[in-house]
Amino acid sequence: MRASALSVAVAAALLTTPLVPVADAQAAAPVRCPRPAPPAPGPTPAAAPSPDPVQRAIGGPRLATSGLVVPPGVPTPPKVAATSWLVADLDTGEVLGGCGPHEYATPASVQKLLLAATMLPRLDPTDVVTITAGDLDIEPGSSAVGLVAGGRYRVETLWLGLLLRSGNEVANALARLGGGADGMAGGVRAMNEQAKLLGAHQTHAATPSGLDGPGQFTSAYDLALITRACFGDARFRRYVATREATIPAQPRQRAKGFTIDNDNQLLYHYPGALGGKTGYTDLARHTYVGIAERNGRRLVVTLLGADVIDKRGWQQGAALLDWGFELPSAASVGVLVSPGSATASAPPAAVPRGRCRAARPARRPRRRRPWPVACGRPPDRPRRRVDASRRRSGGPPALAAPYRRDARRPAVR
Repeated sequence: MRASALSVAVAAALLTTPLVPVADAQAAAPVRCPRPAPPAPGPTPAAAPSPDPVQRAIGGPRLATSGLVVPPGVPTPPKVAATSWLVADLDTGEVLGGCGPHEYATPASVQKLLLAATMLPRLDPTDVVTITAGDLDIEPGSSAVGLVAGGRYRVETLWLGLLLRSGNEVANALARLGGGADGMAGGVRAMNEQAKLLGAHQTHAATPSGLDGPGQFTSAYDLALITRACFGDARFRRYVATREATIPAQPRQRAKGFTIDNDNQLLYHYPGALGGKTGYTDLARHTYVGIAERNGRRLVVTLLGADVIDKRGWQQGAALLDWGFELPSAASVGVLVSPGSATASAPPAAVPRGRCRAARPARRPRRRRPWPVACGRPPDRPRRRVDASRRRSGGPPALAAPYRRDARRPAVR
């Protein structure tokens, strides 16, 4: 959709939406988000695009704020160290609350959710593919599963490496395999087309892995859209909930097989956890997406720009999920728009618990038959292949539980 058409559609929606009027939303000063005392200053954030009032209003006018937005009369959300966050109902699409939901931020490895959303429908999970030396060209010290050049792996194994260990070399391979004649560059281009199809107009990928690149941004609202689309696919749900997987041996490369486990600690410590995705670079700080179910209700939480002060990213997400589950089902400050839509006039249909949500692909806009929205398993942080007993742990030394970084420093591109 062209910018002018998008502007007209959203403007029309804002005039009819039952949410807070635009004039009131603009006149009110942003409410400060509950946050703990900030840590020492980190790296200077990259310059974000200029705010677009049309894009900031997608989902409803109350979401167009840099501050806190919650339903009236509900308890105050817990303090989290994220610069922006959002909690939404995965099935109804109702947004329960957020902090700067449309603020630009750097994604780190949660960007791999967009890669999964783009490539899962394009690739046959039973195909056996060969890893190239180019796939292994990743930032030294960044997370990698431990695949070897010339090794042959099932595509399903690649998805598990992406989701459980956030392998950056796996992200490169999947983007190359699904990018057509243009390889990895075509894969990144397809990711950006998919973001627009889903209504994630504040998301732009520069790398398939989420390692920092020029002009790479997303928002807490966009991450919820992407996650919701992905979670409609049964393969994604199975991959993202997997706790342990085996990477097969490669005899020709004299590489032994090994086991990987899931980095998302929400699966191990939060009752009802269904999956999620972790991320970290020095520039992006901690980013996180988590999904959980309680009493038949499924919620998604997204966080960007978080620091570890007294809680890790997943623990901050868990606190916000607890808050969201305590709210009544009718509580809402906006909606997650449907794929292919840019309006905020009505909530989308519920995400099916079985097959993927239907939407038309950018390549075939005139096709009347619904086309499956790209959904996939989110790659977890990548890491080098080592014996399980020798795996490295990193992260804040004050925390005892293992924590692995997506990258030790921002990528230089």
